[in-house]
Amino acid sequence: MRRRDLVLLLTGSFAARDGFCVEQKAVPVIGFLGSPTPGSYTPLVAAFLHGLEETGYIEGQNVAIEYRWAEGRFERLPALAADLVDHRVEVIAADAVPSARAAKDATRTIPVVFISGSDPVERGFVASFARPGGNLTGVAMMVAELAPKRFELLSEMVPKARVIALLVNPNNVQTDGVIKGVREAARAKTVQLQILKASNEGEIDAAFGTLMQLQADALIIGPDVFFHSRREQLVALAARYMVPATYEWRESVAAGGLMSYGASLTSVFRQLGVYAGKILKGANPGDLPVQQPTKFELVINLKTANALGLTIPPSVLARADEIIE
Repeated sequence: MRRRDLVLLLTGSFAARDGFCVEQKAVPVIGFLGSPTPGSYTPLVAAFLHGLEETGYIEGQNVAIEYRWAEGRFERLPALAADLVDHRVEVIAADAVPSARAAKDATRTIPVVFISGSDPVERGFVASFARPGGNLTGVAMMVAELAPKRFELLSEMVPKARVIALLVNPNNVQTDGVIKGVREAARAKTVQLQILKASNEGEIDAAFGTLMQLQADALIIGPDVFFHSRREQLVALAARYMVPATYEWRESVAAGGLMSYGASLTSVFRQLGVYAGKILKGANPGDLPVQQPTKFELVINLKTANALGLTIPPSVLARADEIIE
């Protein structure tokens, strides 16, 4: 062995022995704070990861993700958010208003990218849509504002309906706004509106029993991440009781629901991933404008309509972005 090589070898050995070996830089870590169960979010997490990939980050290669799930128990979110802060993640991705609120309360320094179903300025998350100004930014879907439109579409689908029920989660901060908007729409059409509430699986079952007692002709499932996670249960109950129901997102219609109207959730979660990646690359969340969906989809399940004995009006059919057969 040449003398120079021997010196280099011995130098490296001494450095390693004395704790001076050069370590590879640790990959950045993103904290994902989810409100429902993980299984219900599989395609949405995939969309989030796709958004990350667009910015050059691939989970398991050059970025790690710490997942925390509240499993529908929103009261767990503050502790889960605090745990992510303790793990010193670089970014927190929050899937809804309750998780965004928990993340905001847990840290003023770690960037947070959120999905909000209501006005994030009114919620105190950001200073403005164009210039959020703090450590939060994300996507605002404004789902409460779409609830009256969903009522109108359901009224067209079931024109003889005289009693329509609205199922809401009383623990959702958007519930009051949803009820107000749908109530005004029902009053304009002289339709009686009945409010049903559920915040767990058992209460969903009970709500459908009450639905029959009220002799409701149709049902609106209020915008809520818990309801989205329980879409299989809701669709099955609607089929069992033969009640036409409208949902917020197409995933419920793909599962057998009658109709949905709202933004594309996969697109929204993809944008969440894009923003998380941009922040990892050095972007300031306060300078990233809060995004809003530009397209809203009307999706109809023709098989479900036939099972319910409904004839889809041409006025509704013509506006459908997708028909599932």
